[in-house]
Amino acid sequence: MKKFWNWTNLTPTETEPEQRILTLNGTIAEESWFDDDITPQLFREELNAGSGDITVWINSPGGDCVAAAQIYNMLMDYRGSVTVKIDGIAASAASVIAMAGTRVLVSPVSMMMIHNPATMAMGDAAEMQKAIAMLDEVKESIINAYEIKTGMSRAKLSHLMDAETWMDAHTAVDLGFADEIMTRPADAGAENHVTGPMLFSRAAVTNHLMDKLAAKCRIEKKPTQPERSVDDLMERLNLMKH
Repeated sequence: MKKFWNWTNLTPTETEPEQRILTLNGTIAEESWFDDDITPQLFREELNAGSGDITVWINSPGGDCVAAAQIYNMLMDYRGSVTVKIDGIAASAASVIAMAGTRVLVSPVSMMMIHNPATMAMGDAAEMQKAIAMLDEVKESIINAYEIKTGMSRAKLSHLMDAETWMDAHTAVDLGFADEIMTRPADAGAENHVTGPMLFSRAAVTNHLMDKLAAKCRIEKKPTQPERSVDDLMERLNLMKH
């Protein structure tokens, strides 16, 4: 069956050797409470299970920013090349992890979202001030990751986070959060390359099909008799009478 998108084709080529595949699909958490939670410990085990270049598929709504920071640091410290492919959503903390990719590719139908960190706090005014200060520091650390990847100013990134910015594939590439959009591969082989407009007729298609069927069934076409003129036929009839 023909694959629709080139990111599903895992066959190694001269330009893109086979890579290990890691999947980050679910909520990012310090500890696993549900089956789809991704924790730093689980991710570390998968990451260290082999070597060489890797591809990390991301489809996550985000989660714990500290856990995301740990996974980000693991990928930044990884010796091989890290290709990040976003096939669904990379929101909140998941967008931070995506910034660790040597290359970040986004599906044409994927989304990325960045926003300010949030927390829950209880206590008096002093405790609330501590929480606010903590959130400010967390935001600055997140901006660090965005700034390294995009090259955008910290003020611009801070504004985008304040506004809770959602990005489609084109916007993510335009703003520098992704490097390119995943596209459908071109068909291989010279016979699949169309060099110009082509016109098809039903008769031509039918004749071509019949020729292929004849070759398949080893049917030889009988040579057709050459056409004769009326005068030639009358002459032959006269000879037969005599």
